[in-house]
Amino acid sequence: MTDAFSAMNGQEIFFTICAVVGGFFVLVKLVLQFVGADTDMDTDLDIDADSGIDIHHVDSDMGFKLLSLYGLTSFLMMFGLVGLALYRQSHAGFVVSLAGGTAAGFASVWVIGRLFALIGRLQSSGTLDTATATGSTGTVYLTIPAGGTGRVTINFKGRLREFDAMAASGEQLATGTPIRVARVDASLLVVEPIR
Repeated sequence: MTDAFSAMNGQEIFFTICAVVGGFFVLVKLVLQFVGADTDMDTDLDIDADSGIDIHHVDSDMGFKLLSLYGLTSFLMMFGLVGLALYRQSHAGFVVSLAGGTAAGFASVWVIGRLFALIGRLQSSGTLDTATATGSTGTVYLTIPAGGTGRVTINFKGRLREFDAMAASGEQLATGTPIRVARVDASLLVVEPIR
């Protein structure tokens, strides 16, 4: 190992160390993600001081997102690789190699930021907003007794879904009765028969 470094000057060693350290941590982070051992470092901060101030941190701004482990390690890796290539292979001066490495590092941070933004847009909450079910039609699945609750299936948001329901008029609705959702009370649908 010392023989490899003895053939290099100080600038080449600097770029090599940056590339190796950055590449090592990028590789470790990727391996940990693939085996499922990577942990999400996002935390919520709740502090109640004696002055009654409640500080709650939910999300950071874009500056801190770019300073993630991926951002820093990819910057180091690309900075070192491009800087070393420019300095050693292209015989560019140290200042040009430093500028090229810096530009490549920032480009890699930008690309990773864009990738994470695109991946974040693929995420959905999966929460079903039953308040918008008013007007949906379906059928009684389990008989709704007079003044009680039963189950209905309705075509809601392009899918057939099953909900607890009660009759708007308080009458009994038998299984198979076509219904329309009159209103939503919390998670309980208030339905009326379609005649």
